[in-house]
Amino acid sequence: MSGHSKWHSIKHKKGAADAKRGKIFTRHAKLIEIATREGGESNPDNNPSLRTAIDSAKADNVPNANIDRAIKKGSGELKGEAQTVEVSYEAFGPGGVAMIIECLTDNKNRTLPNIKNVISKIGGRFADTGSVSWMFEQKGVVVANISGKDSEEIELSVIDAGADDLEINDGIIEIKTSKESWAKVRDALKNLGCEIETAGLKFVPSQETNISDVSTAKKLMECVDALEEDDDVSEVHTNADISDEVVSQL
Repeated sequence: MSGHSKWHSIKHKKGAADAKRGKIFTRHAKLIEIATREGGESNPDNNPSLRTAIDSAKADNVPNANIDRAIKKGSGELKGEAQTVEVSYEAFGPGGVAMIIECLTDNKNRTLPNIKNVISKIGGRFADTGSVSWMFEQKGVVVANISGKDSEEIELSVIDAGADDLEINDGIIEIKTSKESWAKVRDALKNLGCEIETAGLKFVPSQETNISDVSTAKKLMECVDALEEDDDVSEVHTNADISDEVVSQL
């Protein structure tokens, strides 16, 4: 089995810095809030989406107090606070790379101009809905640290759990699954003592744009970094296929 994870490998290396900024806690809180509200139930035993959101938050060490507050906000117990909604935007970045920008916001009128401003400054262009999304497919993606583990045992375990595709680089395994199987794969890795870096639904490109020069790759990373600095941006997906040579220089 093989897969493309160069971009995810690069992003993984900066993931710790993102977590230090506390943004990852905010993202989980917003997802828990939405899952509570849309599921119409604050008890995770009766709300599968909420259970998944809580499990993902705990995997990233989100404090229980943050989780409880997010549930209360989603259930309407906290009065007078604006509701968080999910919204996604499409754009073309440096090198013509397709981008899907997922946001969690309580004010679309603030979020949209901010996203457009970042895209235009970096030399990209905003795209109409549907112009980019057709190049992606939503799949489960699980990334874990398997350093010091039996890679063959891990591969067999995750395949049994529903892995469709996997790749291992520098002790990091990235697994793609159907939308229904990612939680089973995550749990299989956890049972083998692996550290889960990220797990959930992602937009995986079905068509990729080749990036073969360092300058364009750096501009693309700057663009993604600038977008992710925005508090409303949850995640940025690209269809960049960065060559091994360029990756080694980055």
